[in-house]
Amino acid sequence: MFGEVLRHFREAAGLTQEELSNKIPCDRSQVARVEAGTRVPQESFAKQCDELLRTGGVLLRLWGRIDWYPEVQHPDWFERRAEMDAKALAVHEYQIHTMPGLLQTPDYAHALFARRIASVGEVEDRVQARMSRRRRFLAANGPLYMAVLDESCLRNVVGSPAVMRDQCAHLLTVGQLPNIRVQIAPADRPDIDRPDTSLSLIALPDGHGWVYSESLDRGHFNDDPAVFARHSQTYDVLRADALSARESAALITEAMEGYGDDEPARAQRGDLDEEQLQRRKRWQLHRSGAHLDEEQLQPRRRWQLHRSSPRYPRRRPRP
Repeated sequence: MFGEVLRHFREAAGLTQEELSNKIPCDRSQVARVEAGTRVPQESFAKQCDELLRTGGVLLRLWGRIDWYPEVQHPDWFERRAEMDAKALAVHEYQIHTMPGLLQTPDYAHALFARRIASVGEVEDRVQARMSRRRRFLAANGPLYMAVLDESCLRNVVGSPAVMRDQCAHLLTVGQLPNIRVQIAPADRPDIDRPDTSLSLIALPDGHGWVYSESLDRGHFNDDPAVFARHSQTYDVLRADALSARESAALITEAMEGYGDDEPARAQRGDLDEEQLQRRKRWQLHRSGAHLDEEQLQPRRRWQLHRSSPRYPRRRPRP
């Protein structure tokens, strides 16, 4: 329905798909897939089309009324985990290499699935299934979701720099929700005891606790209370040693800026002072035993930044 309405207004404006994509801007294939009903558009896409095609806000209102991610079929081996997410009271997660599914953007998930799945239709089905699973956690009064991400999740490029930039921005946005916290275990902290693989600790309404991990195309579940307690203790220590949520937001913003388009990144960062980045560099140099002349740091400081903005402290090196 959305695609048909978009096509109607585009043709009424006398624009081809390529001409509209150039004005947005985006790839022509994105416009074509949205019109064909094979790609879920972002809210910003609907808003831009409204402005360009002068629809009076029809597309944005329609976008808000559509259930873009209805419950769909998950792979057989993952169905049990999806059922747990649908009723979990809390999920504590540690992730390495790639973003956890519950925090992925549609474009990130699409790029991830497209690496191994040749069928475009199957990729779209997998993306929709993943987005339907996260919807409950992003809703008002959603269940508790604590995520500790290894820094490799920020550095491993999935899709393109643009996809990674949007993914980092998404982490910053959802990290502000009252039920979600995102923390980073930085790569330059070998003292942090990290699990050997990604894992999830899932608390269900019946009081049951499950440990979930994955291997290639297979999920592993364990509800042994002793196993759950052992992994919970490991996770609690990991969270305590990882960067705080505020420190993590600064590192996520730093990674986002590295993927380009600095202005939106600065806005997301909330005017974090350049001094924070210098503190991190001093910390890294301290650990390596190197020294940096104060004159080398001075030119990089931008005192014209808002001095009244809040500062987010960095973790200082331990003695």
